[in-house]
This record gives sequence, structure tokens and C-alpha cells, in this order.
Amino acid sequence: REGSYGIDVESSSSMFRITEARLDVKGGRMTALITLGGTGYGKLFMGTGEEALAASEGDYIPFVENGEGKYTYSVPVEALDREIDCAAWSIRKEAWYDRVLVFQSGRIPAEDLADLPGDGRYAIDVTLSGGSGRAGVKSPASLDIRDGIMTARLVWTSPHYDLMEVDGGKYYPVGGEGNSVFEIPLSHLDGEIPLRAETVAMGTPHLIDYTLSFDSSTMVPEKRNPTFLTVTAIVLAAGLAAGLIIGRKARKG
Repeated sequence: REGSYGIDVESSSSMFRITEARLDVKGGRMTALITLGGTGYGKLFMGTGEEALAASEGDYIPFVENGEGKYTYSVPVEALDREIDCAAWSIRKEAWYDRVLVFQSGRIPAEDLADLPGDGRYAIDVTLSGGSGRAGVKSPASLDIRDGIMTARLVWTSPHYDLMEVDGGKYYPVGGEGNSVFEIPLSHLDGEIPLRAETVAMGTPHLIDYTLSFDSSTMVPEKRNPTFLTVTAIVLAAGLAAGLIIGRKARKG
């Protein structure tokens, strides 16, 4: 749920001690304002020190001195309760130092925490309203979350849609033959998302107003395709068996 929360942050180094942290959630993204106990680090990079060396200055996060003279940094948070790499630039030694941070969820109310999914791919129930009611989208839909950015994969029950307009952006079908499939970004869940979709079912293209709604309470991690796994296992087993047979024949020869 969107809001601001006081949180605890675990650091892998006593030299990089976070005395205060506040998590802000807005538009499907999480950002933390962290305050360090010292003033020895001039900038941060969310990644390893090696990655920081290859990055540009615009990728670094500079400190902002607060009213008490302490150094604060506004950093993106990929997920809670998970180790995240962070490199810190030592002003005195002029070098990057690797740190590992864990942004802990313990102080966030349970009802709010339920609305903060981590990175991954999920199945989520979706409803579509508007139009004539003859077309719809398949539910559950697939929701991909990466670095706090949400992207939904929508499969229409019709092959005749060739454009979707969502939040000022235009999106076109992905994939090949069959029903129309779109991948669209989401700014939030649990609320109406107005959109327009163009259909050519009537010969002449028509833009139709619709509303989407995604129910976060139904989110579950997507499972891998069991058929694919089974076929892969069979192929591997067959290959292993063939190798054993050839090996036995070679030894006999």
C-alpha cells in the first residue's frame, strides 16, 4: 500500500551503520531515505563496487546533509527482507567498499505489507469492464515485477485488438497468431485503470473505452510449466541412457 513507513535496515558492516530509515511507497516503487551514523561516505551505488567502477556519475547517489549535519541518501529498494548489494565511496580512502543491506519489513503493518510484493512473476485476477461486454481478458493475468516496476501481460478473448492506450502510452500486440496479447505497465493495483483499446472487428478501427482492475489479494507466484519440465527430464534421461549403452558397447569392443 502506498505510504511512508519507518523501517530497520541491517548492514553487513559496522562501518556503514544506518541509524534511521524511512520507506516510501508510491506508484509501485519503493524508495528508502537512509541516515548514516558517520560522514565518511560521499556517495552510494546500488550494486557492487566493481559495478560502480563501470557506472557513470549519474548512477551514483550523493549524500544530502540534513538539519543535524548527518548524511542522508535516497536509495531505490528492490525488495524487502532480502540481501541487496550496495557500494559506498569512502571520501578519505577514495575507494568503493562493498556492503550488503537488508531492508526489513518487521515494522510495517501486516495489512500494508500484503500490498508490497517483491520482484518476481505472479498470477493475479483481473476484471475488464466497459465496451459491449462481448470481449474480455483472460483471468488470472501474468504480472511481472522487476525493480519495483510492474508489467501485466493481458490476453484478450478476441484476436481483433491492435492497440491499447494506457496512462498516456500506446502499446501494440506482442506474440504471433491467436488472440491479441499486450504487455502494459501498471502504476498501481486494487483500483480502476482506465484505458482505450482499438478493435478492427467491425472492419473500420474503433477505439473503445474500458476499465481494468487487478486484485492484489489474489496474487500467487506463477509456477513453471510442468509439461516443459517433464519433457526436459525425459530428453535428459534418454540421452543419459543412450550414453551408457554406447559406453558399454565400446568397452566390449
